[in-house]
Amino acid sequence: MTRTISLMALLATTPALAEENRQLDPHEHGVGILNIAIDGTAVAMEFQAPGADIVGFEYAAESEADHAKIDAAVATLMDPLNLFALPDAAECTVTQASAELESEEHEEHTGETGHTEFHAEFTFTCVNSASLSEIAFPYFDTFENARKLEVQIATTTGAHAFEVERDAPLLDLRDLY
Repeated sequence: MTRTISLMALLATTPALAEENRQLDPHEHGVGILNIAIDGTAVAMEFQAPGADIVGFEYAAESEADHAKIDAAVATLMDPLNLFALPDAAECTVTQASAELESEEHEEHTGETGHTEFHAEFTFTCVNSASLSEIAFPYFDTFENARKLEVQIATTTGAHAFEVERDAPLLDLRDLY
């Protein structure tokens, strides 16, 4: 697992593949980020998406309905194999999942409103990682405002960047190994 974490660290420090988005920099609605590190049987994923993509709004939750949408979204994100489908032959199981809504409020005198992002991290163990030939994205069916994912993958062979769009929700990984 230490090696997978080091691959995630490599991914985060590779300027061509990573953004300084942990500070909730301006983002493009409809576009999420999925970072993946694969090393042997270990797979780690880090996911970020604008609040508007996941719950349909970015303002601070005010009503019970808003809070219910956020709670439902977090619960959905806690089940990553229903969002990012790995091949059954890979025999992957979730070993850790966390998800939260992060928000940033700007100072009132600027007249700007804050924005929110969902952030989730997952780790998997894949018994037959050689069968990780593709990733399907039911994520797009789950969240109707999601349009595209910028995917960065780090493996022992290097780092790779892809864009996965709603109308073509499948990523072929066969050339990465």
